[in-house]
Amino acid sequence: MSGTVLSFALMGVCGRELSSDFNTFQTLFWRSLVGGIAILPMLFHQGWSHTRTARPAAQIIRNLFNFAGQYGWFYAIGVISLAEVFALEFTTPIWTALLAFLFLKERLTPPRIAAIAIGFAGILLITRPGAEAIHPAGLAVLGAAVAYAVSYIMVKSLTATDSPLTILVYMTLVHVPIAFAFSIDGWVWPSGESWIWIVIVGLSGLSAHYCMARAFQMAEATLVVPLDFMRLPLIAVVGFLVYDEALNPWVLGGAGLVFAANFLNIRFAK
Repeated sequence: MSGTVLSFALMGVCGRELSSDFNTFQTLFWRSLVGGIAILPMLFHQGWSHTRTARPAAQIIRNLFNFAGQYGWFYAIGVISLAEVFALEFTTPIWTALLAFLFLKERLTPPRIAAIAIGFAGILLITRPGAEAIHPAGLAVLGAAVAYAVSYIMVKSLTATDSPLTILVYMTLVHVPIAFAFSIDGWVWPSGESWIWIVIVGLSGLSAHYCMARAFQMAEATLVVPLDFMRLPLIAVVGFLVYDEALNPWVLGGAGLVFAANFLNIRFAK
């Protein structure tokens, strides 16, 4: 999970840098294309059998949700503070627990109910509805968190039959054509240092998803996802030092509640 944490934090910085040059769909296109190119040597080494899956429909559906999540995430990265984006995204485990109860009939224990309630309290503290207008980007991140929750649940199921490399292959096959189709209108060719950020965002995105897929193979989802919370303090410091973003006490307080909810969720997972 350390690789996942560092990779996602780096991808956030790249997303912020690219947001001034490209629209969100074009950023997603380049991220997916570079990641797809980077997969090719892995396929040559590990074998082209990883391009086959026993569950193509599940792969496509999972990656449609993942694409929706990535769109909301990258859109918000260019608009609101990095810490706020990551804090709201970290509600994903809460949505995961709720969706697992609704659709997978997993038992909703009293500690898990408390975790969900605390998590939603954290959301209210971060967004503060009524105190000020909720920025559309904040809602986009919450939507992304729900989409990621569906994606994570499906990844855990897919790792039982498909390798992490297969999951990456199908993510590329689904994301690239969709992102390209929506980026044609208003297309801008990269220039100068944009190419550097494009390469980094593609490789960091690939690394993040590969490391997470490996983590899901090695541990339970309720353990893997909360550990990802380590990147919040990291990105908050980056936002403060690099982009002069104030450490908003409401965001930090809400993030603390979200962390407490995630800790409670994993502490009483068994």
